[in-house]
Amino acid sequence: MDEFHYQRRVEFCETDAAGIAHFSAYFQYMEQAEHAFLRHLGTSVIAEDEAGTISWPRVNAQCDYTGPVKFEDVIDIIVRIERLGIKSVTYAFDFRLEEATVATGKMTAVCCRITHGKPPESMSIPIWLVSQMQAFAVADA
Repeated sequence: MDEFHYQRRVEFCETDAAGIAHFSAYFQYMEQAEHAFLRHLGTSVIAEDEAGTISWPRVNAQCDYTGPVKFEDVIDIIVRIERLGIKSVTYAFDFRLEEATVATGKMTAVCCRITHGKPPESMSIPIWLVSQMQAFAVADA
């Protein structure tokens, strides 16, 4: 199984008065890592195909914290696919500061057709993308 790594620095605006990253920042970190992962695979969180716009609304997100990160820390966010369904993907994220895991998270997104004026409609993940995502899937996913 491959892992995708995304590094970023904790910014001052993401911290509380003690200079520790606010819990809510981790949800933005997960989304940023997902976007970088999709770009790595040759697509985006909003993409076009012959039938129109495809996007990935989130239907679930969670995060567990085991240690703090502070302003100016550089964290490594490891992205894996915990579950690859027909229409959805559940990502697993490990947040590491140096070698220590400081948080773990999960986020589920559904592949949807986006049509102006209509609600998103779930659709099968394109076959070419499934084949690329499978390399990052946990063995029992």
